[in-house]
Amino acid sequence: MEKKQSEVMEQLVKQASASPNANALTSILVQATSHPNVFSFSQFLALPNLLQLEATENSTYLDMLRLFAHGTWSDYKSNADCFPQLIPDQILKLKQLTVLTLAETYKVLPYNQLMQELDMTNVRELEDFLISECMYSVQFAACRDLRHAQLGSMIQTLSNWLSTSENLLVSIQEKIKWADAMSEIEKKHRKDVEEKVQEVKSLIKKLHIVNRPTLTLGAMRIFALNLLV
Repeated sequence: MEKKQSEVMEQLVKQASASPNANALTSILVQATSHPNVFSFSQFLALPNLLQLEATENSTYLDMLRLFAHGTWSDYKSNADCFPQLIPDQILKLKQLTVLTLAETYKVLPYNQLMQELDMTNVRELEDFLISECMYSVQFAACRDLRHAQLGSMIQTLSNWLSTSENLLVSIQEKIKWADAMSEIEKKHRKDVEEKVQEVKSLIKKLHIVNRPTLTLGAMRIFALNLLV
């Protein structure tokens, strides 16, 4: 799935970068924002020829691309007049991206909040969307494009993760050393016991040969236990 996404992205970006005019470019942007395997749009935003859309009648398509890169369904509903009218596949994609944003922001997503953010009226509609259009459709890790203002926070988060990972690695290595040491102690103890057992067996064998009548069975047991201590 990830390979397919990468291939689709590469093809669409290549087409967008080679678009001969604004109309062709806007058509490709609509394809990208409605394609079921495209969830990242930073590569499109980095294209130099997107500047030809600025201050033209097609500038709303550039705003649309930015919406899909960083915005949510609520952002679109609040400013629908600022964007081209979305087709059904784009609406679906923007709602999927909205779920991603909510999942990045909150650890727990109440149904009421999801229904409000996704403009849905009942739990059944929400569950069908989450199961059919999110869990089953997006079967790989997905994330939103990073805003420039979020870069510092992302670096800090990754630094914290790296520090935690390093501490965890040290802890694991210490546990391994402790386990190895305990294993050596156990091996030494087992060896000592085996050696004492052999001593007892040898002694019993010698006593059996000598057959001393004065050494009772109880005394032999006590002597053997003393050797094992």
